Amino acid sequence: MNDIAQGTIEAFRLIFTLDPDLLEIVGLSLRVTVTAVLIASLIGLPLGAWLVINRFRFRRQTIAVLNALMGLPPVVVGLFVYMMLSRSGPFGVFGLLFTPTAMIIAQVIIITPLIASISHQTIRDLWADYHDLLISLNTSRWQRITALLWDGRRALLTAMLAGFGRAIGEVGAIMIVGGNIDHSTRVLTTSIALETGKGNFAFAMGLGFVLIALAVTINLLMHSLSRTERASVW
Repeated sequence: MNDIAQGTIEAFRLIFTLDPDLLEIVGLSLRVTVTAVLIASLIGLPLGAWLVINRFRFRRQTIAVLNALMGLPPVVVGLFVYMMLSRSGPFGVFGLLFTPTAMIIAQVIIITPLIASISHQTIRDLWADYHDLLISLNTSRWQRITALLWDGRRALLTAMLAGFGRAIGEVGAIMIVGGNIDHSTRVLTTSIALETGKGNFAFAMGLGFVLIALAVTINLLMHSLSRTERASVW
C-alpha cells in the first residue's frame, strides 16, 4: 500500500512538474503507438470487410486463423522482427533494429489481426442489412467495402481503440526490437519494466498511473470526437 501511495504522489509530481524525461517518453509512446494503429487500421479494416463480402475456398479456415492470431505472443513477434531486421537478416541492410521504426513494425504485426477480426465481426452484421441494396445497385467490391466501412465507422472505432489499448501496453516485443535505449527507444512500458528491475517501485507505479491515464484520455477523446454515446446518438 505504501508503494501505491508513493506511486500516486510520484505520478502527480511527474505530470504537474512537466518532467522533461516523462514528456519525451510519453511523446515517443504516442508516436509509435498512434502510427502503428493507423497503419494496422489501413490494413485490418478493409481486410475485415473483404472477408465479409467475399466467398472463397478455405474462407472459414482463414477467419479462424485470423481470430487465432489475435493472441499472437508479443515475445515471438519481437523475436521474428529482430531476426528480420538484424544484420544477418534479410532487411538488416536498412539498419532499422533498435529504432522506433522497428517498434512500429512489431506493433503493426501484433494488432493488425485484432483490428481485422473485430472489424469482421462488426461488418458481418452490417452486411446482412446492406447486402440486397448494394447488390441491386450493381456496386463493385471496392464500393461495397467503402460503403460498409463508412457506415460502420462508429462501431469500427472500437476495433481501433482495442488496437490502441494493446499497442500502448505492449512491452515484450518493444523491448526486444527497441532495446529500451534512453532518449531513443524508451517508452512508458519499457521504462516501467526498467524501474521495476531496479527496485524503484514507487517511480514504476507512478509511470504506470501515467500510462493508464494516457490510455483513458485517448479513449475519451476519441469518443468525444466521434460524438458517440450521446442522448441523440446511439
